[in-house]
Amino acid sequence: MPFASSALARLSHLQVLFIKYGIYPELIEPGKAQQNGIHERMHRTLKQEATIPPSSSMGAQQRRFDAFRQDFNTDRPHEALGMVEPATVYRGSPRRKPEGEVGAYDYPGHYLVRRVSRCGTIRVFHNQIFVSQTLNEEYVGLEEVEEGRYELYFCFYQIGRYDLRTNKIEDIISRVPTSNTRADLSSRVSPMSLE
Repeated sequence: MPFASSALARLSHLQVLFIKYGIYPELIEPGKAQQNGIHERMHRTLKQEATIPPSSSMGAQQRRFDAFRQDFNTDRPHEALGMVEPATVYRGSPRRKPEGEVGAYDYPGHYLVRRVSRCGTIRVFHNQIFVSQTLNEEYVGLEEVEEGRYELYFCFYQIGRYDLRTNKIEDIISRVPTSNTRADLSSRVSPMSLE
């Protein structure tokens, strides 16, 4: 799946890009497909109608996917939408994707800011610690919450807890931004769309 991985905080390369664009990831628990039942049901229909059996070539398979998308979004009414087609109620976001490279995130002044190396590590004081290769050459912020213990952030998204004494990162999955990051988010994240 492109949205999650086995890396710290389940970050994938696509999720890293979304976070840089200011999109807050909300993940279901691993192995709990029922938490996202509507989406999983769409995948089942997609597989039944467009992949079983698979087409004989990539081009033929793509044509089947295109036909499914046309039928699913434009031709087929959906009960959850009052028996209208999704295309009739869809509205594109007024926010636009930023042009070019997204600039570095502006961490609060009291954070320790570290650049993740090409091998996925950071150095905190004299300690080197592996963070994640999905964050290679990105900046992370560490906020000290008690003596020798830090909350670890990528942009506004908490990805772990670092203990200086043990030189270990506890893997956590953030569900809700902390109050200080939610308040700062609107001023530091530019609006956009992924169209």
